Amino acid sequence: MERKINRIAPLHAVGAYQTYSITQRPDVLVRAACQQVGCGAWINGWESTIDETTTQGQAQAKYIRTQSGRTFREQRTAAGLTVFRFEPRQRCFAEHKTNPETYGVRAGDWRGNPTGWNRQHQRPADWVEDFGEHQQRIADQQKKG
Repeated sequence: MERKINRIAPLHAVGAYQTYSITQRPDVLVRAACQQVGCGAWINGWESTIDETTTQGQAQAKYIRTQSGRTFREQRTAAGLTVFRFEPRQRCFAEHKTNPETYGVRAGDWRGNPTGWNRQHQRPADWVEDFGEHQQRIADQQKKG
C-alpha cells in the first residue's frame, strides 16, 4: 500500500526554495571511530583482565604493553591475573561500524532541482551552520518585507 504524502502547496516557483536533507543508506556500513558511535569504553574507559599464565594471555599483555599505543595502568589481582585499566577518550580494541549519514543541500524543493546545484557537507556541524544561516537570511528578508 503506497503512503500518500500530504504537502502544502508552494507559494513560489521551485527555484525560490532550498532543500536540506540528512540521509542514510541502510545497506552501507563503514568502519567508525569510538567517538562517532558513542562507544562506552571510549566515554568511560575500560578494563581488560588478562591471564598471563597462558600463551594467549602472554601475547595479549605483550601487545598491550608494547604495541597498542593506549594509555593504561596495570595491576595484579590476588588470583594472579593482570588488569589493564584504560583511560577514557581513547580508541578501544573493538572494530565499530556505522551507517554513514549524508548532509546535503540542493536547490529547489520536492518538485525538483531546476539548476542542478547541490552541496554535500563533510561535517554535520557545517550543515547545521549552513542551515542556520539560511534560516537567518529568510528571517531578515521577512523583516524587510
